[in-house]
Amino acid sequence: MGGQPMFILNEDSQRTEGKDAQTSNIAAGKAISEAVRTTLGPRGMDKMLVSDSGDVVITNDGATILNEMEIEHPAAQMIVEVAQTQEDEVGDGTTTASVLAGELLKQAEDLLDDDVHPTTIVEGYHEAAQLAQASIDAETLDADVDEETLLSVAESSMTGKGTGDVNAAGLAETVVEAVQHVDTDAGVVRDNITVRTQTGASSSATELVEGVIVDEEPGHENMPRSVDDAAIAVLDNDIDLKESSIDAEYNITEVDQLDQAIEAEETELRGYVDKIEDVGAKVVFATGDIADRAKAFLAKRGILAFESVGDDDAKAIASATGGSRAGSVDDIEADDLGAADAVRVEKFDDDDVAFIEGGAAADAVTVFARGGTEHVTDELERALNDALDVVTAAADEGGVVPGAGAAEIAIAAHIRDEAASIEGRKQLAVEAFADAVDVLPRTLAANTGMDPIDALVDLRSEFDSEGRAGIISEGQTGIIGDPVEYGVLDPAAVKEEAVESATEAATMIVRIDDVIAAE
Repeated sequence: MGGQPMFILNEDSQRTEGKDAQTSNIAAGKAISEAVRTTLGPRGMDKMLVSDSGDVVITNDGATILNEMEIEHPAAQMIVEVAQTQEDEVGDGTTTASVLAGELLKQAEDLLDDDVHPTTIVEGYHEAAQLAQASIDAETLDADVDEETLLSVAESSMTGKGTGDVNAAGLAETVVEAVQHVDTDAGVVRDNITVRTQTGASSSATELVEGVIVDEEPGHENMPRSVDDAAIAVLDNDIDLKESSIDAEYNITEVDQLDQAIEAEETELRGYVDKIEDVGAKVVFATGDIADRAKAFLAKRGILAFESVGDDDAKAIASATGGSRAGSVDDIEADDLGAADAVRVEKFDDDDVAFIEGGAAADAVTVFARGGTEHVTDELERALNDALDVVTAAADEGGVVPGAGAAEIAIAAHIRDEAASIEGRKQLAVEAFADAVDVLPRTLAANTGMDPIDALVDLRSEFDSEGRAGIISEGQTGIIGDPVEYGVLDPAAVKEEAVESATEAATMIVRIDDVIAAE
C-alpha cells in the first residue's frame, strides 16, 4: 500500500479496544448493580424515579428501577436484561441477580488486573455456577410445600416492599388463597390471577374476589347496581340503530311522518331489548356503544348494562362466566349466556367498579388491592405480583430454601471447599465467584443496619457450627439466626435463576475486548 493507511471503518465510527473496552464495560455493569444494591432485603430503601414529563415512580423493585432508568450503555443494558429475565422466569429476585452480576464483574476486573485471561475467568465462573446449583439443591428443604410454607414464602417476598411489615402477613394469606384457587392437576394457572388496584383505603383492606373486576359504570342511573344469580351477555357490537350502507335523504313534510320515523326507531331499539330479555340476560357487557333510548328501555326492564367495555375485559368476563361473545344482539342465544353468583357495582371516590363474582367457570380470581395513594397502590401491585409469582414457583417446583442470605452463605462455602480440587488459574476464578456471592449477605447486613464485615464473619461461624445461618430483621436492626425457624423462605427456583442469569451476563461482558460504535 506504499505506506498509506487503510480505512476500514466509517470516519464517524468510534472504536475502543483491549483493556479500555473491558474496563468501560465492567464499570458500566458495576454502576447498574450499585444503583439497586441499597434496595435489597426487607430493610432496603426505595428509589424515586422522575421522568421528563414529571411522572414519578417510587419503588424498590429492581426490574422496575432499571426499566425506568432508560439505560443506553450496551454493557449496562445486559444487566437490565438479567433483571428482566429474572422477572419473566420467576417473578422475583431481580435485585439479587443484578447485584450478583455486578459483583462478578468487579471480581473479574481484579483477575484481569492480575493477568488472568478472560477465557479462564469464564471457564471458572461457569464451573462455579454449576457448584452453586448443586449447593442450592442440597439446601432445598425436604419438607412438603404445604400452606404454611407458601405463607412464609409470600410474606418473605413482600416484607419491605411498600406493603408495610404489619400488613405483610395478611397480604400473604390473600396471595396463597389466590394461588390455591387456580391450582389444578396440571399446575398453577398463574394467568388466571389478576391484580387490580384502587386508592382510598389502607393495604389491609385488600381482598380476594373470586371472579373478575372491571372499571365500568352502569349505562343508566336507573339500572340496578346489584344483580344476584346473573345471566350475562357479552356483545361485540353496539346496541343502536342500524346504519344504512348507502347515502339517503328522507324529506319529512308532516308531523305524522316524523312521529312514524321516531316510532320506527323506538320499535327497532325495543326489539333489541326484547331479544336480550327473551334469552334471559340480566346483565349486558357491550364492547360498543348503547343508544340512550336503549339504555332507558333496559333500565325499565331491570337489566344492568355496561357499554364501551375493553376487549381484554370482555374476554375475561366471558371466560370467567362460561359465556360466549356474540357478534350482535340478533346473534344472542340462551346458550351464549354466562352465569355469575352476583354482579355488583360499588363506588370508590368518583369511580364505579363492577364486580363479577362466582362465575359458573370462575377459574379466575382477582386480588383487589387498596392503598392510600396512587404511588402506594402501584408499589403494592408490584409486590403482590412478585409474591404471586414466587408462591406459584414454590407450588409448581416444590422446592424452597432458607432465605435471609443463608442459601448464599452455603453456596459460597461449598464453592470454596470444591475450589481446592481445581487446578490452574481457573481456581482463582472459582474462588472469586464465591467472594462475589458473599456480597449478597453483606448487602443484607448493611441494609439492615449491621456492620457487613462483622456480620459476614458471624454468619460463617454460625454456619460452620449449626449448618444454617441468615440475617433476620428484628426491630431496628438484625440478628444472626436460623431463617427456617423465623419462617424466612425463598423458592429454590429464584436462587437458581439468579445464579444462571447473572453468570451468563457477567461472562458475556468479560469476553468483550473490542467495542465499535458506528453512526
